[in-house]
Amino acid sequence: MDDEKMKFCVDTNKNNSWYIGTNDYDSKMINKFETVMFQGNGYMGMRAAAEEKQLHEQRDMFVSGTFDAFPNEVTELPNLPDLMNMEIQIDRQNLSLKDGQVANYHKYLNMKNGELTRTFDWFINDKRISFKYRRFISMQNKHLFVSQVEITSVDDELNIAISSGIDGRQSNDESQHLMEGDKRLYEGQYIQMQAETQQSHIDFVFNVRHKLYIDEVLLGAKPYINMNRRQIFGNYDVDLQAGQTLTVIKYANVYTSIDQDVPKDTLAVDSVAALKRASLCNYNELLQKSERVWNKDIWQKNYVQIESEDEKPQVAINFARYQLATNTPNDPRMNIGAKGITGEGYKGHTFWDTEIFMLPYYIFTMPDVAKNLLTYRYLGLQGAHKKAQGNNYQGAQFPWEAADPTDGETAPLWGSADIVTGKPMKIWSGFIEQHVTSDIVIAIMDYLNATGDQDFAENMGYEIILDAAKFWSSRLEYDQERDVYEINDVIGPDEYKEHVDNNAFTNYTAQWCIQRAIKVYNLIKEENPELYLKLSNKLNLETTYEAWINQVNRIYIPQPNIEGIIPEDDQYLARKQLDVTKFQVNDQVSTIFKSYNLTQINEMQITKQADVLLLIYLFENMFDDDIKQSNWNYYEPKTTHDSSLSQSIHSILASDLGLADEAYKFYEMSCETDLGVHVGKAIRGLHMAACGGLWNMTVEGFGGVRMDNGKLRIEPHLPASWQSLKYQINWQGSVVRVGIADEKMIVQVIGDGIEFVSHGQEYQVPANAKIEIEVPVEETVMD
Repeated sequence: MDDEKMKFCVDTNKNNSWYIGTNDYDSKMINKFETVMFQGNGYMGMRAAAEEKQLHEQRDMFVSGTFDAFPNEVTELPNLPDLMNMEIQIDRQNLSLKDGQVANYHKYLNMKNGELTRTFDWFINDKRISFKYRRFISMQNKHLFVSQVEITSVDDELNIAISSGIDGRQSNDESQHLMEGDKRLYEGQYIQMQAETQQSHIDFVFNVRHKLYIDEVLLGAKPYINMNRRQIFGNYDVDLQAGQTLTVIKYANVYTSIDQDVPKDTLAVDSVAALKRASLCNYNELLQKSERVWNKDIWQKNYVQIESEDEKPQVAINFARYQLATNTPNDPRMNIGAKGITGEGYKGHTFWDTEIFMLPYYIFTMPDVAKNLLTYRYLGLQGAHKKAQGNNYQGAQFPWEAADPTDGETAPLWGSADIVTGKPMKIWSGFIEQHVTSDIVIAIMDYLNATGDQDFAENMGYEIILDAAKFWSSRLEYDQERDVYEINDVIGPDEYKEHVDNNAFTNYTAQWCIQRAIKVYNLIKEENPELYLKLSNKLNLETTYEAWINQVNRIYIPQPNIEGIIPEDDQYLARKQLDVTKFQVNDQVSTIFKSYNLTQINEMQITKQADVLLLIYLFENMFDDDIKQSNWNYYEPKTTHDSSLSQSIHSILASDLGLADEAYKFYEMSCETDLGVHVGKAIRGLHMAACGGLWNMTVEGFGGVRMDNGKLRIEPHLPASWQSLKYQINWQGSVVRVGIADEKMIVQVIGDGIEFVSHGQEYQVPANAKIEIEVPVEETVMD
């Protein structure tokens, strides 16, 4: 398999796998590059739009957790005032790359430190001006954004006029969430705008200060201030001689009333004081502070090193880890949106994407972050109870889409137009896609197995498991004739199948969830009577436990037929078959909806993403190899892979089945989900689950790391085009470093000794030691 098959929209660098960039100014790709070169720190995020306004741009900036809603609409993250803006005039001519002549254009992101750089020469009125823009969002100070532009007059004197400040005229698809508050200037230098969300009443304070230098000499000029509706700008006028460079540093920060590091009633004053302190440092000094946090808190904890014939695999895994770091809030009241904070897609809402596709990365590399993400679900029990009660169920029915954890369900009711009827299609996921409740329990058990975090288990984890099982118990429907409990009228992971009965994934995981709850019940009753009494009173466990025991072994579990095929649901195998080859296009556009509507697709054997195969991936010990292979052979050709969640599961499962070519094909497809040449859905933001999936394919698939009945298993499947793979994980409090090359695997432990399994044999690595073992040849070569 040739790595060169991967086609990226950005240029890469063989000598620097942290680099993505472009030398082309292509107006058609503006939104794509804005998304791919996104900057953030988990608290706030900003698309990589240019400082000057451009046609078709999307100038989005978000702060995590600041949800707001309009009447009869679901809550969403508000698009915040623009802080990156900087309008420049050269001799009264507005800087615009569509005018004049542009040469030496280069825009690139350094993913190792999050710095975005843009350089070009602009020729206007027979004058050549050199521009160099740099900017970053600080990892050291979560509120801080810093940008710098250097403008050099190459061969003539210039007059430069700059207008820069805070522009509150931003919206979410033309909806304005912010009510304008006070605007003012502090000490002749610090520009401030205050605002408040309309429904959630979250206060914002935005501050900006500029420093101007000519050839490193600080200018003392104070700005002339313009205040317009939702705008406040500082204006500067500078004359530049030939050969001189004007440097403008823009310091900006954002604070909100839900922040926990500044008192709400002193936000305005404290935020200005914070910007004063930050602006005592120059751009490079602040960047270095941010870089130290990147290195210490992120890169040292989760390194992955791929030696291959091409740099793209390493670039892709660096990109995935960078985007996860910049989009994951370090606050348990918040979670990762399906598109992070990279765009308006999915309104900043959290899905099961976190638990199944992103959490494995955090469980194995930064367990403290994984704990925060699971704590969010504990804080969401109130909303889960609200949803369950609204549907006449008991326990915790977690929302399909979640925003503020206490809100409950936030999924929209209507989607795009039906190709046949022309009417908006109803979105049923918020009503009947219920497996998310089991997905959360799966993630909790994985976290507990990998970390042994008993404190989390007793304070939060066990309660979620018991409460989720209580929901499933109330959700089961008894079929008296067959003496079984069913789960009818659901959507499984395959969202092309609505209103189905007994979806295999849903039924299997519901039963598994109740089985876990029974074990937790018996464990705490025997070993922690105080906790048992607390949770029993809270959840009425005595009565609930009796129901579990009565139901658990009579839940209907779809079994493999004579060909070994597990029915995706009661209706699937009887539906009409269709060749879906022409719809398996990796451009992030659901082309099948150009030919059929969802009602028609619902009546065909067409699958959107891994469903039965996801079940086999997550619960591999339930199925023998023949069953796994039979279901792969049956379902993969029927899958369009329209969801970015699909490729990683198929790749890992293909590795398990020894289908090396297939495993790498889906790996390449996943790498191209956001980095590929297609524009696709990039204007709406990145696919965060695909980022998590890239790590999963690399470390779990090719690196062979899995949790097997609570034990660590390492069985690599290295692609033929990779010479070696090295990665680091955490296991039970110890750091485990794995290196795979030349049919050998070295496992090194930093911390307490560990045990792991490889190809049926158990190995022990003593504390602060390493061992070397042989890797079977068939596991390291590609078919």
